[in-house]
Amino acid sequence: MAGVSALMLTAAHAQAPVQPTQPRVAQAPAPTKQKAAAPAAPAAVAPALAAPAAAASTVASAKASGEVVARVGNNDVGADDLRAYLATLGPREQAAVAQDPALLSQAVRMMLANRLVLQELNAKKWDQQPQVTAQLQKLRENALVELYLQSVSNPPANFPSDDDLQKVYEANRAAFLVPRQYQLSQIFIPMAKDADKATADAAKKKLDEVQRKLKAPGADFAGIARTDSAAGESAERGGDLGLLPEDQIRPEIRAQITGLAKGGVSDPITLDDGYHVIRLVDTKVPYTRTLPEVREQLVRQIRTQRAAALRQNYLAEMLKQQPPIINELALAKLLDDKARN
Repeated sequence: MAGVSALMLTAAHAQAPVQPTQPRVAQAPAPTKQKAAAPAAPAAVAPALAAPAAAASTVASAKASGEVVARVGNNDVGADDLRAYLATLGPREQAAVAQDPALLSQAVRMMLANRLVLQELNAKKWDQQPQVTAQLQKLRENALVELYLQSVSNPPANFPSDDDLQKVYEANRAAFLVPRQYQLSQIFIPMAKDADKATADAAKKKLDEVQRKLKAPGADFAGIARTDSAAGESAERGGDLGLLPEDQIRPEIRAQITGLAKGGVSDPITLDDGYHVIRLVDTKVPYTRTLPEVREQLVRQIRTQRAAALRQNYLAEMLKQQPPIINELALAKLLDDKARN
């Protein structure tokens, strides 16, 4: 996608929704003391989440028909396996699978590959080696400790309250400001900064040709972009780059578009990768996202912060009740011996 990179300072897709930077929010009031909840289940056996429409349809169809979704050798992947996999995905991953079902197919391939590896290592009794069993034991212990700490530090289900949420939102309102956005289209003519004279002359000739087309009565910017722009995917869309946040647009281009009227076309802008001709399709003024818009992510962030605080307090209290005794001299000697070796 030559040319798009010159506009964008980040790798974000031009049409991705703007997500304002979220600083650490002001803490909501601490919940009342609670009994320890039951330990959280491992991700592999967590209750199924609402699956994306496309993926859920595939799983439901497989279950209804009783057919195996995939097979390699004697290893099958069925609807229950996929449902367990989908349950481990976060909201963003589920949305990605819904938009691109091929991602689910890739996951199935990985499941089958893992089962083949397990089949091979079990046949070789590889997992029975002393060093492997020792590592597995450590992994098991670490997993149990983590799951238990999650259970004792999980905030109450009704935390934060609506009042708490409103207060946190008001205290962090500036964090939800969406900057000014510009909907742009472009025609891109590549020319490297160190291009030889022949290449530079050819690019300039192409630019002059594009300029003549754009100045003709009834000129169609989108049509010219499709035939003359070298910007790849954006050219196929008539030069459309989607909505771009103001702070993600190159200063050289931003300086040009701020002076354009809606539908206006810039003079050619020379950047390191070539010439850019920009059309301002529309402008969206800055606005602050409402509480209903950010409620889900704000609740998630507040609960995450509260869980971290509860975990820290739990560990601190445990160590307070049973203070550890550490032989600092012995530790220093171990470090010294390691440095010498």
